[in-house]
Amino acid sequence: MTHGHGEDHFRDLDSAPGDEREEFELAAGVRGYLLGLFLATLLTAISFALPWTNIIWKPGIPVALVVFAIAQMGVHLVFFLHITTSPDNTNNILALAFGVLIVFLIIGGSIWIMNNLNRNMLPGGEQTQMQMGH
Repeated sequence: MTHGHGEDHFRDLDSAPGDEREEFELAAGVRGYLLGLFLATLLTAISFALPWTNIIWKPGIPVALVVFAIAQMGVHLVFFLHITTSPDNTNNILALAFGVLIVFLIIGGSIWIMNNLNRNMLPGGEQTQMQMGH
């Protein structure tokens, strides 16, 4: 069965900038990478300049920096890693999700363990006194 023109149109919409296809020109690929570089550089410059300006209310700066960091991760995923929602990228998305899960488990587990140790460890003198019943 052949693909209709409509299916090809949706396949083209579901491709990342810089995706390599047979009909894709080198100039268009370089243009996609340059656009990604420009956006990543712009987001980085904004993140560095933001705390020194009065554009955002001072207590809201950490939230703005998190938003810019998430936006920059999106730029990197789309423009440089070519992560899209197409069926060809299912394995890439699953590998990325698994990596994120492992990182959160390691960081969350480490914080949990350190918090538990901090709560349950007593300084040496107090621990000795409790064991002796004083």
